[in-house]
Amino acid sequence: MGTSVFYLVAFLSIFFSLMVIFAKNPVHSVLYLIVTFFTFTVHYILLNAQFLAVVNFIVYMGAIMVLFLFVLMLLNLNKENEPLKSGLVKVVGIVAGCCLVVTLVGSLKATAVSDPLVLQNPNLGLVKNLGKELFGPFMLPFELSSILLLTAMVGAVLLTKKEKV
Repeated sequence: MGTSVFYLVAFLSIFFSLMVIFAKNPVHSVLYLIVTFFTFTVHYILLNAQFLAVVNFIVYMGAIMVLFLFVLMLLNLNKENEPLKSGLVKVVGIVAGCCLVVTLVGSLKATAVSDPLVLQNPNLGLVKNLGKELFGPFMLPFELSSILLLTAMVGAVLLTKKEKV
């Protein structure tokens, strides 16, 4: 049961990631990317990493992809505004694609089919354990990173504030 669900979700991840690449409409491409991130969330749940699943769901699907969607809609992309691509750019793209295919074929040849991994500790990846580590030995770096993020946020607000002349 578990391996069949994994293979189904893996197939859907690959299918929707290819749809991101081959979609003609950029808005459809972003929507396919949201579905791809949802399949990644399912993978995290299957790996017993609930915290990563929730963070992936909230941050990537909820915030970043919606931001991409709004930016694409605000740009109002159409054929008239798109610059013509030169032949050199197309040739470089084909060469890069061929290099990617060669790399993928080489990595697939190097892999071997193995038995599914069975976790020795079923509590691995739980949020409770992550919280114990963050607020235990890593309390100082955790608090310093929150101060760093607060400073960056205040700096961004100050940079965007218009000066009164």
